[in-house]
Amino acid sequence: MTMVSHGIGVSRGVAIGKAHIARRNQLEITQRTITHDHVEREIKRFRTAVMEARKELRKVKERIPGSTPAEILEFIDAHVLMLEDGALTDPPVQIIRDEECNSEWALQVHRNRLAAAFDDMDDPYLASRIEDVDQVINRIQRHLEGEKDKEHHHDYEGIVLIADDLAPADLTLLHHEGLTGLITEFGGPLSHTAILARSLKIPAAMGVRHARQIVQEGEQVIVDGHRGIILANSSRSVVGFYRARLKQEENRLATLKELKRVHSRTRCGVPIRLEANVDLPRDIALLDAEELDGVGLYRTEFLFMNRGCAPGEDEQFEAYKEIIDRMQGKPVTIRTLDLGADKQIDGRKNRGAVPVNPALGLRAIRMCLSDHGLFVPQLRAIVRAAAEGPVRILIPMLSTAQEIFQVRNMISAVTDDLRREGITVPDKIPVGGMIEVPAAAIAAPTFAKYLDFLSIGTNDLIQYTLAIDRIDDSVSYLYDPLHPAIIKLLSIVLDAGKRSGTPVSMCGEMAADPLMTRLLISMGLETFSMHPGSILEVKQVITSSRLDDIASITKRLLRATNPLRIQTLLRELNEHKCA
Repeated sequence: MTMVSHGIGVSRGVAIGKAHIARRNQLEITQRTITHDHVEREIKRFRTAVMEARKELRKVKERIPGSTPAEILEFIDAHVLMLEDGALTDPPVQIIRDEECNSEWALQVHRNRLAAAFDDMDDPYLASRIEDVDQVINRIQRHLEGEKDKEHHHDYEGIVLIADDLAPADLTLLHHEGLTGLITEFGGPLSHTAILARSLKIPAAMGVRHARQIVQEGEQVIVDGHRGIILANSSRSVVGFYRARLKQEENRLATLKELKRVHSRTRCGVPIRLEANVDLPRDIALLDAEELDGVGLYRTEFLFMNRGCAPGEDEQFEAYKEIIDRMQGKPVTIRTLDLGADKQIDGRKNRGAVPVNPALGLRAIRMCLSDHGLFVPQLRAIVRAAAEGPVRILIPMLSTAQEIFQVRNMISAVTDDLRREGITVPDKIPVGGMIEVPAAAIAAPTFAKYLDFLSIGTNDLIQYTLAIDRIDDSVSYLYDPLHPAIIKLLSIVLDAGKRSGTPVSMCGEMAADPLMTRLLISMGLETFSMHPGSILEVKQVITSSRLDDIASITKRLLRATNPLRIQTLLRELNEHKCA
């Protein structure tokens, strides 16, 4: 009988191969007291393990073929940089000195403190970065325990790997050794490993709890990376069905490549802008100005994270200029700093009371307006960069019109100061607002009067509206982009933009979901911003759609209130063959 288990689909496609079960990553960490005379010897032991872990990663990188795209190798570089960062490696040394304990325990104590800080983060992407920390720490722990990585002695041609989790460096190497698919018991869609699996086109399902109890070593296993389903002990008919799916997927990928230079417009001639989200410097390498209409979201907070103090004006200017140059005259939307009570720059931590709910506290634009020492250098850098090419400023977490007025006044003041200093600046920079708080969506008709564009951040908008945390397993099932309340808020924002002539874009995950594309363009959305790796799939849906053909289905869906009815209509919308 076919055994089925569900996880989170993080990299679409189908994999069929023999299962190989990796050894468990968890090590038993126990506290040992050391004598004062042995403290320095223990610190040396810890630093040696860090150095060995760093050397191991560099050796892994050397084994990867030179043809591997640079943006993929940068996932490995990110872990190397973490091993070189004192923020990760210095505190355990101090713990060894203060508590006179073994290195393993000191490293675990520091890991637990970091985990608590990451747990408090409201941004799901940032919160998921604890997985990178764990992967690096586990690598150090293995060297402290005297272990070496044994997994690479296995032949991975045609193999589906089952593991607790997998570091990006290991996944990259195993890909070049023939890895067919990946199943992990932990992890999620925002982890670097998941992002890398999508880039490498490795079908993967994560968060498949107890996968080892379902699948036996050497058994044939099927991974449905889109639905997050794994199947073992499958009948011949089930395997045949998925082999057909595998062939369809190969044909789909070949078709997608042909869309690279095709204009993004519906069959009825409506142009739809496709822009990119940029999170980290490595994402710039993924940008192809010829394929994109611009950068719809540049998250600047990553310039500020994991460092002792905020980057200066010149450093920020150079970072913004790099992406502007890359886009060759196409617009770049720079979101101002989205940090706050839940995610701080070291050295600028809130010394007041710990907020009960950081998600509702002093963060994003609220924090920037209360800390001009942080905000003004960023605005100066953005205004200076705007002289290098078309730039738009995006304000995160707007909730009142007063915040718009304050930001506009500060931009005007900064622009005047730069002109007096003899620095070239543009006459006008478009200023837009993130619609991610329900109040902002409801007030969109008012906000549209004072802003040059609106950008819908569906990730936070859905979480705030439905009062759920989508990375909390106990309530994440309630995360529903098709909830009638969400559809109503999207309609309000799109209608406000249409009535006022204010452009509206969407930069949340909903924009990157091809199952939502027809619904959104039928509702009037004309600008999508997403990770570059999702653009061709969305473009494929756009170029196969005719708005007048799907209008009646969309109207019925917008009127529906029953969740099953909504899902049925969405399926009908996506399966409809447009003339």
